[in-house]
Amino acid sequence: MKNNDFIKPPPKQTEDNLESELENGFEVSSQVLLAGEATVVLDRKSRIMGSNETARRLFSQEMMPGEHFLLETFLQGPYLTEAQSALDNALGKGEGTQNLPASAEDAQGNSFNCLYSANPIFGPGKQVIGVLLCFLDADYVAIQPRPFTDPDLLPQMPTLGFESLLEQMAEGIFTINSRWRIISFNQTAERITGYQRNEVLGRFCWEIFRSDLCQSDCPLRLTLETGLTRLDQDVRMLDKKGTKLPVLVNTSVVRDRSGLVIGAVESFRPLMEMQGNLDSSPHKLFPSDIIGKSAPMTRIFQMLPDLAASDVNVLVQGESGTGKELIARAVHNQSLFKDGPFIAVNCSALAESLLESELFGHEKAAFTGAVRSKVGRFELARGGTLFLDEIGELKPELQVKLLRVLEQKVFERVGGTRLIPMQARIISATNRDLAKALREGTFREDLFYRLRTVPITIPPLRERREDIPLLIEHFMSRLNKKYKKDVRGLDPKVLRLFMTHLWPGNVRELERVLEHAYVFVKGPVIFLNNLPAMDEFFQERKAEILPERRGELDRETIQNTLDRTGGKREEAAVLLGLSRTSLWRKMKQFGII
Repeated sequence: MKNNDFIKPPPKQTEDNLESELENGFEVSSQVLLAGEATVVLDRKSRIMGSNETARRLFSQEMMPGEHFLLETFLQGPYLTEAQSALDNALGKGEGTQNLPASAEDAQGNSFNCLYSANPIFGPGKQVIGVLLCFLDADYVAIQPRPFTDPDLLPQMPTLGFESLLEQMAEGIFTINSRWRIISFNQTAERITGYQRNEVLGRFCWEIFRSDLCQSDCPLRLTLETGLTRLDQDVRMLDKKGTKLPVLVNTSVVRDRSGLVIGAVESFRPLMEMQGNLDSSPHKLFPSDIIGKSAPMTRIFQMLPDLAASDVNVLVQGESGTGKELIARAVHNQSLFKDGPFIAVNCSALAESLLESELFGHEKAAFTGAVRSKVGRFELARGGTLFLDEIGELKPELQVKLLRVLEQKVFERVGGTRLIPMQARIISATNRDLAKALREGTFREDLFYRLRTVPITIPPLRERREDIPLLIEHFMSRLNKKYKKDVRGLDPKVLRLFMTHLWPGNVRELERVLEHAYVFVKGPVIFLNNLPAMDEFFQERKAEILPERRGELDRETIQNTLDRTGGKREEAAVLLGLSRTSLWRKMKQFGII
């Protein structure tokens, strides 16, 4: 590395005018800090001309311009003699010395291994006017990813690199050395915390994260002391603005090739990421974000403010795809618990043997394969909302345990004995008929009434068809941004098809059908041939709508259409391609009542 990579000396600098430069020193490039290297510039009398941020944090003496730089304040034992010799060679002979090992002491009195270089700074006529000292923490060198150097690997993996891989991780990741200094900080960590990398490198981790566990049960401290990996530790940290942020933390030690612990690595992610909702600014759901103007949806909207203001348990019922989780999030985001996490668990998606551990957590060795303790969803939801989706699938034995938690407001981890307070609101949801399940004896009556202090029933899409155009407009706005297209509407035949379809998959099915169309649409209008081709329903309806009507509609066609729509003239008119008035005239013409 060249000297001018680190400093930018002023023009025509000589020893005679160095005194005028001592107050401000040399400008040190920011890439030195990013490299983790401490840099000090000295004049011929070993007075400090300048230093970078890393040096000021690392060394115990004040790095004030004009003060003498004392090697003995941080170099130990025989290393001091060798360092003084390197300094003399640079100043006296103009010879540089590279990558000498030493044992040094930082500002807190902790010993660490380092590599240092001493390079002369030349003025006009190649006169030595100073020396550039660079110190690199050897722990930092050992912990950093190394680029591929094997020429046989380069053609096959031209873009691979451990460092670039870390940058693309969805989790925030940082590493510390054995003295608790942060030595790497990836892009996701910057985004989550609000800190830039050059603001945190070289600083103590607790200065940045300021979590509720930093001074007590710090996962990193336990990992460094025991060597054990910590998984899914629930931590409340502060971001740069001071906002409390609940995160899940994983920690592990970093060792050198000989097995010596030289630092630790921590990954962290906000709790809302567990729901797949990580955004640079997490989206908050309010009633205006739930689309609908039909009478059933209007009644739900009117309930939400009062419901959110309380802390009662809520049971959301509705068919699959109607938006039960959207309602649950809307209640959470307007409630007293809005600053806490929203933790969702699908009771039907987990194996029966895992569900209890997932809900309540477990202690180490609680069962075969439990090699470490684990935090359950009830703990993760502390101060927030726990959303139990598909609650109707819960097995009887777990129903008993859940009922006990709701009644006593405490629970135990699997294999544990410590009572943990339940500090979360419960919102549950199901697409099953729980009243029928009560009659069949598959769901406990006492649990049912505990969960449904306030019930909300979301109607299926076929019962609120007036919301379909609004939903189409909403999804098209979102899909235009996602696919960078400018689709402005649907062909009338497509709209007719959408208005008469029964939508067994409800709003979710409508969204998926539109997204399928966006993959294939080429212009501003979605046509029938852009819709899913393999769906039996659409094939059947396309066959009905695509052919042109031959001649006048007869009585039988109109009667069959009315029978199909259950006598609903508006739907029959859409399917037949008529206005309601025209259909009424035809019905009068043929005597259809």
